[in-house]
Parts: sequence; C-alpha cells; structure tokens
Amino acid sequence: MKLKKQVTVCGAAIFCVAVFSLYLMLDRVQHDPARPHGGGGGGGGHFPRSQISVLQSRIEQLEQLLEENHAIIAHIKDSVLELTAHPHGPPARLPFRAPNGSWLLPPEPRATFFAVAARDCRRLARGAGGPQADLQMLAVSALLPYDNQDGGVWKQGFEITYQPDEWDAEPLQVFVVPHSHNDPGWIKTFDKYYFDQTQHILNSMVVKLQEDPRRRFIWSEISFFSKWWDNISAQKRAAVRRLVGSGQLEMATGGWVMPDEANSHYFAMIDQLIEGHQWLEKNIGVMPRSGWAVDPFGHSSTMPYLLRRANLTSMLIQRVHYSVKKHLAAAQNLEFMWRQSWDTDSSTDILCHMMPFYSYDVPHTCGPDPKICCQFDFKRLPGGRINCPWKVPPKAITSANVAERALLLLDQYRKKSKLYRSKVLLVPLGDDFRYDKPQEWDAQFLNYQRLFDYLGAHPDLHVQAQFGTLSDYFDALYKRVGVVPGMRPPGFPVLSGDFFSYADREDHYWTGYYTSRPFYKRMGRVLEAHLRSAEILYSLAVSHARHAGMDSKYPLADYAMLTDARRNLGLFQHHDAITGTAKEAVVVDYGVRLLHSLTNLKRVVINAAHFLVLGDKEAYHYDPAGPFLGPDETRLNQDSLPEKTVIKLDTAPRFVIVWNPLEQERLSIVSLLVNTPRIRVASEEGHPLAVQLSAWWSSATDMVPEVYQASVMIRLQPLGLTVLQVSKSFDSHNTLRSSVRLFLHGRDLPVRKHEAFPVRILPAATDDFCLENQQMRACFVGPSGMLKSVRHAGEDQERRLQSQFLIYGTRGTKDKSGAYLFLPDGEAKPYTPKDPPVVRVTEGPFFSEVAVYYQHIQEVVRLYNVPGVDGLSMEISCLVDIRDHVNKELALRFSTDIDSQGTFFTDLNGFQIQPRQYLKKLPLQANFYPMPVMAYIEDKQSRLTLHTAQALGVSSLSSGQLEVILDRRLMQDDNRGLGQGLKDNKRTCHHFRLLLERHSTAEKAQDGQPVSFPSLLSHMTSMHLNTEVLVLPVTQEKLPPPALRSFQPFSATMPCDFHLLNLRTLQGEDDSLPSTETALILHRKGFDCGLEARNLGFNCTTTQGTLPLGGLFQGLELVSMQPSSLTLMYPLGPASSNSTVLHLDPMEIATVRLRLG
Repeated sequence: MKLKKQVTVCGAAIFCVAVFSLYLMLDRVQHDPARPHGGGGGGGGHFPRSQISVLQSRIEQLEQLLEENHAIIAHIKDSVLELTAHPHGPPARLPFRAPNGSWLLPPEPRATFFAVAARDCRRLARGAGGPQADLQMLAVSALLPYDNQDGGVWKQGFEITYQPDEWDAEPLQVFVVPHSHNDPGWIKTFDKYYFDQTQHILNSMVVKLQEDPRRRFIWSEISFFSKWWDNISAQKRAAVRRLVGSGQLEMATGGWVMPDEANSHYFAMIDQLIEGHQWLEKNIGVMPRSGWAVDPFGHSSTMPYLLRRANLTSMLIQRVHYSVKKHLAAAQNLEFMWRQSWDTDSSTDILCHMMPFYSYDVPHTCGPDPKICCQFDFKRLPGGRINCPWKVPPKAITSANVAERALLLLDQYRKKSKLYRSKVLLVPLGDDFRYDKPQEWDAQFLNYQRLFDYLGAHPDLHVQAQFGTLSDYFDALYKRVGVVPGMRPPGFPVLSGDFFSYADREDHYWTGYYTSRPFYKRMGRVLEAHLRSAEILYSLAVSHARHAGMDSKYPLADYAMLTDARRNLGLFQHHDAITGTAKEAVVVDYGVRLLHSLTNLKRVVINAAHFLVLGDKEAYHYDPAGPFLGPDETRLNQDSLPEKTVIKLDTAPRFVIVWNPLEQERLSIVSLLVNTPRIRVASEEGHPLAVQLSAWWSSATDMVPEVYQASVMIRLQPLGLTVLQVSKSFDSHNTLRSSVRLFLHGRDLPVRKHEAFPVRILPAATDDFCLENQQMRACFVGPSGMLKSVRHAGEDQERRLQSQFLIYGTRGTKDKSGAYLFLPDGEAKPYTPKDPPVVRVTEGPFFSEVAVYYQHIQEVVRLYNVPGVDGLSMEISCLVDIRDHVNKELALRFSTDIDSQGTFFTDLNGFQIQPRQYLKKLPLQANFYPMPVMAYIEDKQSRLTLHTAQALGVSSLSSGQLEVILDRRLMQDDNRGLGQGLKDNKRTCHHFRLLLERHSTAEKAQDGQPVSFPSLLSHMTSMHLNTEVLVLPVTQEKLPPPALRSFQPFSATMPCDFHLLNLRTLQGEDDSLPSTETALILHRKGFDCGLEARNLGFNCTTTQGTLPLGGLFQGLELVSMQPSSLTLMYPLGPASSNSTVLHLDPMEIATVRLRLG
C-alpha cells in the first residue's frame, strides 16, 4: 500500500512540475502579444486587448491544464493499482479520455529521433544545381499558342521545302524499319491475338528474313515472343538466334510489354523490364540497345531514366501533343538528349527520337503527305482487304514505273529529313499486327527492295536507302555526327520534363484513360504490393532455409508462382490494360489473371512467413493441402471487392502473424475481424494490448451480427513478421468500445445494432462537428458530413479544407467522352442525390471516423490517434457505384485557402514529381494529368498533398483546389478504335490520405522551379497507404501450434530516404526453380527538407547515401555483391565480398546482385 501511495505521489509531483514549467513558458511567450514574430524592430506598440483579458485567458488555460492534470493523476493511480495486480508482467497501457472528450494515449515508452543530415537536405532543396536543359517542357507549354492552324498536306504542321542540292556534299541515308505493333490484349485477348495473328507473324518472320540477308525486322513485346518460343522447335530457335546475331532481327526495348507511362507505377515498370531482359538473356543471349514506344498515350520522363539505367543508349517515342511536335519540328528539335529535371551531372541523358507526324502507321511515317505515303504501303495494293482513305491506291513497283515511284517517295524522305539535324533518316514501316501473312512480307520487302535498288543505282540522287533496325539507324546517326553511342551529338538540344497530356487532333485530349476502369487500376496496385511482399519473403525464407541446410524441405517450386505473377502484373502494365481501354471481354481476361496471381502470391507469402516465424526450423512441414496460415482477405470473383477474414476465437489463444512490408519501423493500428466482443490481444510474450472494439457495418445502419473489429496499436519492425496472441476473454479491462452517433437526417430507416455498442440515433445534425487526435482536429459540415476544416495541434485557427463531390457530363456534339478521351460539357456541377445522406460518427481511442452514405458514394474519413505517420494525415476511402449513371463522370474536389496560383504538382509513376501549370488558353480537359500516387498544391506557408492508392486523373482548376476523377460511365465509343464505351463499371473502393504540412521558416516554397520533391513524411505516408500491413491468422484452431517467434530480417536500420524496391530471387537453370542469387533493388528518394518534420513516430536518419550491406541481413552472411545495370544485364563492377558499402545519389535506383549464405 505504501508503494502505491509513493508511486502515485511521485507521478503527480512530476506532472505538476511539468505543468508549472509549461505555464512559465506560456507566460514568457505571451508576455508581449503585440511583438511581431519576425524579429523586426519597432516601438512598443499597443496591446490588442486589455490586461484583464490576457489574465482571464491565462486563468482559463491553467484551469484546463489542471483539469487534465486531475484526469492524468487518476489514470496514474489506476495504473499503479493495475501494476500491483499483475506481478507477472506489465499490463496494457490503456488510452484514457480527457475532460474535453478526446482520447489521450499513454506516453511512448521510448523517444524517437529525426536526424537528417543537412547535406542530404540542402542539395535537394535547391533543386537541380547542374547543367540546365535547353528545352523545359513546362516552359514550352506556357509559350505555345496551341492554335491548331491548317498546315496543308501535313495538317498539324507546316509546309516543308528544300533545295535539290542540299544532299550533294553529304548524301541522305535512309533506314526503313519494318515493325509490327502487337498489343498484348485490346480488341481481342492476349491468347486470341496470339493464336489468330502473332504466331503467324513470327513464324513468317523466320522464313522471310532468311530469304534475303538485307531484310530487317524489329520486335518489342516479349510476352508474345516468349509464348511463341515455348511452342517452336529447337531448329527454329537456332534460326532466331542466328537472325538476332546477324543483326537482321532486333529486340527493341525488350520489356514484357510496351507499358503505359501514365498510370503505371515504377515498381511494375521496372519489374516488366527485368522480366523481359532476363528472358532475352537466358533464351537468346541478347541485350537490347534501343527503346521503341510508338503507342503509349503520352510519355513520362521516368521511362528514359529506367532505359538509361538498363544501359540502353537511345529511344524513340511517338504519341505527343501535335502542337508540341510542330514546335519542336520547326526548330529541328525532334531529336534531343532527354535529361531528368533533378539531374545534376547529365548522367541520366539518353538520346530520344520523336516521330513527327500523326501516327506510326505507314501513311504517317514516310513523310509529311499521308496521301503519298499510303501509296507505299504495299499491303494496301488493290484487291486486298484494306485500302487508302485518300483514294489513291499503291502500285506494285515495276521496271516501267520504278523511276517515277522512287522519286515520289524520295521527295517525302527529303522533306521529312528537313525536320531533323542529321542527314540520317528513320522511316518506320508497319502498323498494328502487320506481316501476319507471307503475302504481305513479299509485297512490302520485294517492292521496297526494287525502290532501294533504283535509288542506289543513281548516285546523282545522293541517297542511300535500305532496310534497317532501330539500332542500325541510331548507330548510323552516331557515326555520321562523330560521337560514341550514348553521347550527345554536337548541337542537339537537352530537354527535360514529360509529354502529358496528349492530344492527337483538335481538342481531343486523352485524359479520360487516367481514370477509366478504376476498379482494375486499384486491383493492379494490390497485386503489385503483394508481388513485392512475396518476392522479399520468398528470398529471405529461401536464404534462411539454405543457411539452415533445409532447402530440400522448403517449397522452392513456389518460384513458378512468382514468375507467373511477375508476368501477369507485367501484362497488365500494357498500354491498353491498366489504361482501361480494352474491350469488355479482354478486361475480364486481365481481371482473371490478376486474381489468379493475387491468390497464388498469398500462398507464397504464407509459406515463407510460416518458415520464418518458426522457433524450431526443424519442425517445418510444408503441407500444400493445409497451409499453416490463412489469408488476410478473399475475393469471390475477379470483379469482387475483397472480404476480410473473420477469425473465430475460443479461450485457447489463436496466433496471428502481422507482416510489415516497409523497410522502416512502423507504428500502426492493426485491425482484426473476430466473432466475439470478448477479446484479449497479447504480444508474443503474452503482455496484453489495449483494444478498440468497433462494430462492423454492412450498410449505413446495419451492424453485421457476430462480427467485431478489434484494433490494436503495434510497433512493427522493418520487413518484420510480428506474432500476436488473440483469444476469447471475459476480462474486458483492456477493451475500449467505440461510441457511435447516427444522424438519419429525416430518413425512416431501421437500425440493426447489438448491445455490445452504444449507438445514439439522432434525427439530424444541424451543427458542425469535429473529430480529433493528438496531432490535429478535423471538422465536418453537420447536414452533409463533408469535410470542412482542419487544425493542427499548436495552431490557433482552423484551416479551410472542404470536400465536395461533383459530376461532369459529356458533350452533346458528335465527339463525346469515351475510354480514352475526356470531352466534358463544361464545368462540373455539384452531385445532388435524391436523398440526404446518413452520417455515422464513430469515436474511439485509436481511431475515429465519419462515414457518409449517399446514393452512389460511401465516404469514410478516418483519423488515427497514433503518435506517428498515420496520425498526421486523414485517411479517406470512397466506395463508388455509378452503374445507373448515363454519360457521367464523378469527381471529388478539395478546396482550401492555399494560394497556389494555378501551379500544382503530380507524380510520374510514383518515382518523381512534375510541376504543372493550369493553362487558361487550353480547354478544361487539357489541364488534367495522371496521378499514380500523389498530387499537391502549396504556397509559402502550407502544402496539401492528396495521396492515392490507385492511379486516377487529377487537376487544380482554381487556386487552392485539387480534384480527382473517381469513375466514368460513358455510353459510346470515342472513335479511337475500341468500338465500345465504358459500361462495365464495378463497385470500386478508392483509398486516399490527405496530408496538410507547414513550410518551416528556414525554407520557402520555390517558385517556377522545374523540380519539386515530397517531404520525408509525405514519402512515408504514401508508403503506408500503398504497402498495407498483412494480417495472417494461424489456421490451427484447436491444436497448440509449434513455438512461434517474431522475425526481424535487418540487424541495422535502413536510412529513411532509402526504399527497398525489391529483393528478387533470380531464375535458376530450371525455369521453375530459383538460383542462389537475388537482385536487391534500392531507390534513394529525393525529399524536400523545407517542410516541418515533427512526431514522425519512427527513428529517421540519413547517411549521405551510404548503406553498408555487409551485416545488413541478420543471421545471413553476404557471400558476394556485384553492382549491376538496372535489369542485371551488365555488371558495373566485379563481384566482391570485401567491398560491401553501397553509395547512392538522391533519386537514383541501383540494382545489386547478391549471394546470401
């Protein structure tokens, strides 16, 4: 008893001293309320209020502090009593309610620190300090008139003239590059295209290229090529290798697909590139040298970076806004060194060739006049199935007409070459699924060879024309200008920025596909996160199994499921898949593949986690029929939303494994669904944890019977597996129940509830209401439940932060919005449902939320009461169902007082940030951009970032606004070849986080800079949103499981600006089994230090880009490491076991080949 009193008095005394010190500080700060904060001079000034008001205010503050003091002393008393009642271990540290109703958490047992080296900061805060670009696309867009003047035969360009003697001193060298663009799914599924067309193209290719050594062909989609390879003879494979070796056949880019560059995430872009390159290296022994991207709908500057780091030296792009093409063509700037905006030393430069005309088809590639070029597409000879829209058909080349036809074609070649700086010309020859019949190979190759022979036989024409590959062209260009491949040709400009948004004609902006079919965009990202988790856990489990001499007992064959998932995720990055621009049946095919791989990856994760958490590895037994762990959630069909697993509890403990996919420590609220409200959750050692118990709702007013949500706060180790014990318990001391208020707003709805939860049913919310955690307070409009304002702890005033749902219609004219195009009928109108919303407010110690139920939208805004990353932003989820809409698009807009002045920022592929400028001279739809992971607006004081877990279209149409398109339902085709509208909408759940940050006084936002970075907190917020914790219950309900131990892979902390992108086990000799090597892929994130970093909740240090790999993996030895190119095709240094320190510059991605033992 004496001990209790002493501890209580001690605790109270310490707290009183703290309160008194706080009061003295308050007194000092407020001593002169009129003194300006900026430290400027000046006289005394007048008090803005009387001395009495000041005194009264201070007394009120002191009273509030004393009231909280009483509550905390009472809590200390309870804690002491609890401590004496639990002599065998510490009790749960319970949150408690302050007198104002808010929940307070007990103080963290250990402090966290934020130690960012000034050098890491300053370098990035200043932006790119190195060589500047000649062409900055943000500035180019600001200058362009976008006037769409008629250019004559080249409708979107200008008349091109030349002097006949221009090539006398230096002849024109023309490379005609035959190609066939094969979409891995669009109008037909991947398999249907393969069986109907692609296999015939490739079979004919082997035969027809061998008929004449002068013939050339390029191919890019390895997804198709590998399927064909699996079905051909050894003899045919040998022929292919010979054709590649002789230079007749080139593998361009060499990715699994030609990826979309707007919606795809850089993890998936890299992964499909590695999958393609590894396949090529193993099966053909070839390393791609040039990139070929003729069909993605706009181009990201992330792609040139990835290609350069994969050791490609040149690339080609096509779909760029017609006004931009015209502008660059007029100054002969269509070939340029593409440099990253943050690059300080030009190491990211890659030579890029931009095609000048409307399309990559034959009518738009030989020169400016499609009417003439179409006459040289010999598939369109009279009698065939396709003809020339300009009504002048091609003619077969004969000795009688070859002179006239050759000169007609040469005129086009010469005009096209005037748009470029060198006397070397690239002329693609192909289109979608071309060369699928032997007759077409003959028609094109024989007729062109006659033209080439004629031109070559007349030296007075000063032209040499031939078939070539893409790299033949670039090699000749480098040779002609006298530089080594990859170096900058003299006089060629340097360009930085990207090529979004794309318009192919008039005001037809391809900005709709940034959102089209958002259900699958979200599903693709879920698969991506699971693939990364499965890769890392599989690599760690196999390494530890080998280290323990148990690899024979481990299911190494899970590797085949990893390979299949890599390929299905890669396939989905195709520019008609993730874009949402394929036929409905093809979309279903993608969905089935995604779900199949998602299910398989859960098995890989479960098998690896099982092995890693076993205390006694000898006890490991792999049973494919009865997995040790169950999945966190299941999906019934490819178009179903996930359903969380309900854990059935009894008095005997059930064990749950929690996986943290982040390479950083993470303080998170982890939620489980259980079948009883009488629950006890304990740590691995058996120490009880405080639990927030909440209802699980099936609708606005219906609680699901026999299902309860139990939420606990846990500190999860980096890439760690944490063991929890869960059991049924009649001791409810550690269980804190959520309270619920339900505002029906006049609607006569039955409320199904159970006695476990108090629910206050109120007819209406006339007044605004607020939720708060220890970091912020968010207020909502009473009648609508929509967000209204936010205030951070320590701030005096509310910041306006309003949310609103909006509807866009489509035009009434001939051209309407479709899968690709966004053609609105004007500005958005407010969403007006037929009934007022039901608003449900839930409050608890670990999270509080407002759920708003409209006819087509269920929005939940949640505040986590966590001292860390999750507690510093608001989580927003929107369940959207617009299946009864006709030609409507649903948007969510946030409005603030931030003075953003038309500037906003969107990410490119989750890799980097691109500044944007709202341009009044352009139509509304032109100002939308892709947002794979985030967008933000800012002024000198604040930055508001919208983080997203799925790619969507975003804009800022007025100062202080951010808006995102959530879903689109469109009843018609938009005339881009699809032949369908968007009518297969699904119930789709969007996940966001809204982060409001303050600029520190030391650093101000930078105006007009072509480079910007998120803060470290923003990076971490994005990672938390996109790499969700996995909760895996042990399936054994009755039998006690073997001893389980939490698993922690690292022996040291990873610097907090490093992201472990992947730990990918490489393929062995047998395709379905792993080798002993893994690829460690790391990204050092660039970050803005000018934003305040407080209460991050994890230890954060930076190391100037240095990471020692030697002792990083606990329990494993680093046998050797070898730096390599991004896709592992080129070693960048010798394999070593001595030199194990890695250095990365900000923004760089590095791949290291590791052998762990």
